Amino acid sequence: MLLTFRLVLESFAFAWQALRSNLLRTILSLLGVTVGIFSIIAVFMVVDSLEANVRSSMNFLGDKVIYVNKWPWVFESNFPWWKYFNRPVPTLREFQQLQKMLPASSQKGVAIFVAKNGNTLKAGVNSVSDCALEGVSYDYRTISSVPIEKGRYFTPQEMDAGRPVAIIGATIAENLYPQGDPLGQQLKTQGRYFTVIGVMKKEGKNLLGTPSNDANCLIPYGSFASIFAMSSTGMSGPSPTLGVKGRDDDPGLLNLEAEMQGAMRIIRGLKPRQEDNFALNRPEMIASAIGKLFSVIGIAGAIIGSFAMLVGGFGIANIMFVSVRERTNIIGIQKSLGAKNFFILFQFLFEAVFLCLLGGATGIFLVWLITLIPQDSMELFLSAGNISLGLLVSVGIGILAGIIPAVLAANLDPVIAIRAK
Repeated sequence: MLLTFRLVLESFAFAWQALRSNLLRTILSLLGVTVGIFSIIAVFMVVDSLEANVRSSMNFLGDKVIYVNKWPWVFESNFPWWKYFNRPVPTLREFQQLQKMLPASSQKGVAIFVAKNGNTLKAGVNSVSDCALEGVSYDYRTISSVPIEKGRYFTPQEMDAGRPVAIIGATIAENLYPQGDPLGQQLKTQGRYFTVIGVMKKEGKNLLGTPSNDANCLIPYGSFASIFAMSSTGMSGPSPTLGVKGRDDDPGLLNLEAEMQGAMRIIRGLKPRQEDNFALNRPEMIASAIGKLFSVIGIAGAIIGSFAMLVGGFGIANIMFVSVRERTNIIGIQKSLGAKNFFILFQFLFEAVFLCLLGGATGIFLVWLITLIPQDSMELFLSAGNISLGLLVSVGIGILAGIIPAVLAANLDPVIAIRAK
């Protein structure tokens, strides 16, 4: 143990001496490693940050939820769109039957919801445009996030009676009621008046521009259905979606999916040999597709960055060959005094690894500096995994770049080495 510690200290001393004695040459060679590590880790950082922000933008889909739609969310190759075109959309009757047929042991809540974008909301002389008006059932907050900051959620009685009450987003509240408390106030949209009973927390913009609660106005499903004519095909007007929240003891939601498929087939009167005329969609389907996409992007970026890393490796190898030639006399003296081959080998190998680690750490530091730049739409972060990867790659490049010079140095004949000029 003591011998190993001594070898490390002496190797560190030689490496530091080589770095100081040829500072410009060392910096130019380390620049290649720095650029290589910077390129690879920067690509991985951007890919990871982009994927995290995309997934965060899709949080509105909920977790452990299965949706009933006309169209599937993920299309396969040779997608037979003509089979799906004439499918019926989910209806309120199907929602009510699905509620009764699904046992409480397999789900936490069943909801129906429908949205209409591009609405204008008014309150006195104030107005806000391009808002989403969404009709929801009582269990909607079970399948999707409704972060209420002020006020309360709907009551079952308000839902059943389709009363004119609303929960508004932060942007709507700021524009319609800039000076006062929105709770208990009225707003007007589509010729109807609604009383505000709740205000949701501000979420801000997301990367994909997907709907956020900031410009969303929730009303009971019955109120929505009395304003807009529902489309039976989903082509000429708003069409509802059914969502079912799974239980925690069904991690894969396989049981819930099987029960929902059977229930929907019975509700729609499908014969055993008939294909499903509905799609059961899960957020994991999109998440899986996103994961595959970003994996490909990450691999492509790593390949491009590896070329820069290769140049850096050649630079370190050049330093090590020059270092062996310059220290040939010292190597001969060390071997004549009893230094073993492994000592010389480890000495030069450690020097190469140390130099690569120094360059790699500099590259990682530059990547970290990028994360400090304020970003409006995407938050950049440097994970511990990427830092570890950068350091491991640096060590690997150091070993590959230094192994041949180290072996040559270890195998030098001491007599010939001492006589070398």
